[in-house]
Amino acid sequence: MAEALASVSVSSPSLPARPVSVAAEGNGRRIPESERLYRRRDQLRTSSFLLDDDILIDAGTGVEDLTVPELARIDHVFLTHSHLDHICALPLMVDSVGGSRKKPLVVHALQETIDALKAHIFNWVIWPDFTEIPHYDRPWMVFEPLSVGTTVTLGERRIRPIAANHTVPALGFHLSAPGGSIVYSGDTWPNAEFWRTINGIRDLKYLIIENAFSNKEQDLAITAKHLYPIQLSQELASLRVEPEILITHLKPSDRELIAQEIQSWAGRFEPVVLQTGQVL
Repeated sequence: MAEALASVSVSSPSLPARPVSVAAEGNGRRIPESERLYRRRDQLRTSSFLLDDDILIDAGTGVEDLTVPELARIDHVFLTHSHLDHICALPLMVDSVGGSRKKPLVVHALQETIDALKAHIFNWVIWPDFTEIPHYDRPWMVFEPLSVGTTVTLGERRIRPIAANHTVPALGFHLSAPGGSIVYSGDTWPNAEFWRTINGIRDLKYLIIENAFSNKEQDLAITAKHLYPIQLSQELASLRVEPEILITHLKPSDRELIAQEIQSWAGRFEPVVLQTGQVL
């Protein structure tokens, strides 16, 4: 399902959190005009979140806002699931910078997601298999399987998979650093385990959660296992911590309606729709 305004940069939670309209590198420095593409807040993008300058969470069309030097600095990609709006930029990204990198890009995902990518994307029919290029022992890309209950530690940053409930095997992510935590739901439907996990995160600063459909399309949302505002409000009622709530994955054609309905059903919460290029 397409979404709007979901290309976001995230500095490690130890850094000051100040939303701005252009992406910033992990050290908080603004990217000079000569090094970046112009980012418009009204452009439509699918899911991609840049953590500092070296970790990408999902690889949707938001990746196209990055320059080649920015792409080359990304060492790790964490995928929530195999749907096209979350992985579509990965093949072109590897192709663009693989030859200039000194080490392979590490793609972290569920084994089911890895299997889907190998079978349907990196299969030498749709796209080359970069786990074999230029040679199987010197690849441009490697896969690292993830599972709920494991944590990947990269310096002071920890990325923990969280259970999600979607039409294909899927994850959310808990991103933590010394200064606090962020949770990204990925694509999900009601899931008690998700909320049990979140309520145990006492330093949670931001909850990034999807809402794809309006209330009028709740039947489609149920079939596609996406949230809609009434269901989102019921899910948020399970929240026992106090993060800032950020909404992603809005259907572009109904974006304004969805945003209005979310506010109407928000109750005590004050969710905000994410903007392209926003920095947390």
